[in-house]
Amino acid sequence: MPTPMQASSLPVEKLRQSLSQTYTIDRELGRGGMATVFLAQDTKHERVVALKVLHPDLAASLGPDRFLREIKLAARLNHPHILPLFDSGNADGLLYYVMPYVEGESLRERLDRDNQLPIEEAVYHARSIASALDYAHRQQIVHRDVKPENVMLYEGQAMVMDFGIAKAVTAAGSETLTQTGMMIGTPAYVSPEQAAGETNLDGRSDQYSLACMLYEMIAGERPFSGATPQAIMAKRFTEMPRALTGIRSAVPQSVEWAVSKAMATDASNRFATSAQFAQALASGNMSTPSDTGTLPRSVVSAAKSVAVLPFANMSADPENEYFADGMAEEIINALSRIQSLRVASRTSSFAFKGKNEDIGEIGRKLKVSTVLEGGVRKMGNRLRITAELVNVADGYHLWSERYDREIEDVFAIQDEISQAIVKALRVVLSEGEKKAIEKKPQTNIQAYDYYLRGRQFFHQLRRRSLEYARQMFNKAIELDPDYALAYTGVADASSLLYTYFDARDFNLRQADKASKKALELEPELAEAHVARGIVTSLTHNFAEAEKSFEKAMKLEPNMFEAAYWYGMALQAEGRFEETVKMFERASSLRPEDYQSAHFLGQAYRSLGRIQEEQTHLRRGLSLMESSLELNPDDARAANLASSVFAKLGESEPALKYAERSLAIDPEDPMLLYNVACTYSSLGRIDQAISCLERAVEKGFGHREWIDNDPDLAPLRDNPKYQAIVDAI
Repeated sequence: MPTPMQASSLPVEKLRQSLSQTYTIDRELGRGGMATVFLAQDTKHERVVALKVLHPDLAASLGPDRFLREIKLAARLNHPHILPLFDSGNADGLLYYVMPYVEGESLRERLDRDNQLPIEEAVYHARSIASALDYAHRQQIVHRDVKPENVMLYEGQAMVMDFGIAKAVTAAGSETLTQTGMMIGTPAYVSPEQAAGETNLDGRSDQYSLACMLYEMIAGERPFSGATPQAIMAKRFTEMPRALTGIRSAVPQSVEWAVSKAMATDASNRFATSAQFAQALASGNMSTPSDTGTLPRSVVSAAKSVAVLPFANMSADPENEYFADGMAEEIINALSRIQSLRVASRTSSFAFKGKNEDIGEIGRKLKVSTVLEGGVRKMGNRLRITAELVNVADGYHLWSERYDREIEDVFAIQDEISQAIVKALRVVLSEGEKKAIEKKPQTNIQAYDYYLRGRQFFHQLRRRSLEYARQMFNKAIELDPDYALAYTGVADASSLLYTYFDARDFNLRQADKASKKALELEPELAEAHVARGIVTSLTHNFAEAEKSFEKAMKLEPNMFEAAYWYGMALQAEGRFEETVKMFERASSLRPEDYQSAHFLGQAYRSLGRIQEEQTHLRRGLSLMESSLELNPDDARAANLASSVFAKLGESEPALKYAERSLAIDPEDPMLLYNVACTYSSLGRIDQAISCLERAVEKGFGHREWIDNDPDLAPLRDNPKYQAIVDAI
C-alpha cells in the first residue's frame, strides 16, 4: 500500500526548469518510499547520472538546511563498493541528490529472477558489502536501510547505494516520519533495536540487516515473514529463522555460524565490526566470481588483493639479500594502509622465498588475485630494480617496470611501485591513503640500510636474531639520531626479548627508553604508539597501554600489530570480553594469522563460551596446518597446533606436534611454555611442570600469562607450580 509520500505527485516540469542549468532529465527510472529516481544528464561534466528527488510532502516537512547538511557527510565516502554521492541540492523546494547511473541490476532484481544465488557468490557479495559498511562505520556513518534494493550489481561487483540518506531524513524530520507512519528501514531487514525505535544506532544495526540479506541470498526466502510489517518485526524478538543448512545442505558451518551471530537479537552478541563478520564468512574458503559469472576454484580472493613476494637478490654479494627483502616489506607496509585492498602478510608471502612455485598455485594458497614479484641488483651506489604484477587467473602481466637509479632513489622507487599497483588494480584511494603511501622515511640511506638489516633479523624471532636486530637498529640511530622508526625497532626487539627469552629488567628499560624517544620524535607515528603500548603493558601500566594502542589504531586502522598486541595486553589483564573483540579485529585484518584465531578461541574459553571456543580453535588449527605446509620449520605453528589438539582431547597428534616444535628449537622458552600447556591439558601434570620449569629457566618471565592462562589451571594446586611462579 503506498505511503503518503508515494501518493504525492511530483511536479516534473518544475523540476526540469529548476535544474536546467545543471541537469537534463531524460525519464523516470522508478520510485520508492522516499524518492523518485530519474535518468539525467550532468551537462557540466558530460556524464549520465541517477537523480533522486524526495517526495514533495517529505521535502516540505523536512526543510532543506539540515537535510543537506546531513547528506553532505555521505559525499565524503570513498570506497570501491560504495556508489558515490555526486551532488545534492534544493530546487525550488524539491530536495534532491545525485549518484552515478549504473548499468546493471539491483540485488533485488537478481533475487526476483533467480530466487537463490550460488552460495559462493552470495558470500562474496556479502563480504564486499561488509567491507563497504565497515569503512562507512569508521567514518561514523550508519546506513540504516541495508536491503537488496540498495545494492547494485555492476560487472560482478556489489555496490551499496544511498549511504547516509536514511540518517539525513531521520535527523531532519523524525517527527514528520512518525506522523506519516513512515519508518526508516525495511521491516524484512531492520535490526531489533531499530524496530524498537532506538535512534542512537551503531554499525551492528547494519550488520544485522546485511546478515538478513545474506540469509535471503542463500535461502531464497527472508529470515522472517508475516502478514504485516509489525508482525515481521515482532518475530525478531520471539522466533529464530530456519537453519540455513536445513534449507541448503551445502552451506558451510562457518557461514551458518557467522550469519547466526550477526543476527543476534542483542547487538552486544554480534560481531564487534562488519569487518569481523566478513572475516568469519571468509573461513568457509569461498571463491571469487570470475568475469563470466562462474566461480572457479582456482581463484580464491576478492578482486582487489595482492601478495608481494620477497624480491630476488640479483647482486653478486649474497649478503645483499636483506636489502631485497626490505624492498618487498616496505611495499607490503605501504599497500596495507589501503582499506579496499587486501594484502597478504609478510609472513605468508615470504614463506615462498626461494621456492620455484607456479604463480597460480601461490595465488591459490595465499587467496589473492594478483602477485607482485621482482628482483634487486645493488652495485655500489647504483640500483637496478625490476617488478611485475601478475594476474593469478591467467598468468598475464598487468604491469611491469625496470628502474635504474641511484641508491638514494630507493624511497621514490618504492612509492612508484605502490602507485603502479594501485592504478593497475583500479583501487580508489582516499586523501589519507594517498598521503600514507606517499610518505617516505626521513633519514639518510646509510641509516636506512642498517634499519633494513635489523628488520631481517627481527623477523626471525629467535633470541640471538633479536639481539642482532637491536644492534642494527642502534647503528641506524648512531647515523641518524632522529630516526624514529629505528627507535621503535629497538623498543620492539627489547620487548620481545623480555617477553619470550630474557626477562631481565635491562631489556624492559631499553624498550621503555626507546619507545619514549620514538614518540618524542614523531608523535603521530603509529608504530611508536604500538611499541609504547607493548612496553607499558609489560610494566602493568595497562591504562597507558590502552591509550597507546587506541591511538595507534586511530592513526593506522589497518595495522594488525596494534590490534594483536592490544589483545595480548587485555588477555594479560584478564579482560576477556574486550580480548575477544580485539582478536576478532586482528583476525579480520590478517585472516591467515593463526595466532589471532588461537588466542580468540582461548579468550572465549575463559568466558565459558565453549561452542565459540571450538569454532575458533579449529579455524586456527586449519591455519596452522596451512602455515606448516608452506613453512615446515614454523615451530610456533607446530607448537600451537599441539595445544589445540590437546584442548580437543586428541592426545596423539597433540604429542606429535609438541615434539615437532621442540625438535625445531629445543631452547625456546615460549615453545617450552606452550608444550607445558599441552601436557597440562592432557593431564600429564609432571611433564607439564617440568616443561614450565625449563621455560622459566630459559628466560620466560610473563607471569600474567601464567596466572591467567586457563590451560594451566590443572597445575595450580601443585606445590611445584607455585614455586615456579614465585621464582619469576
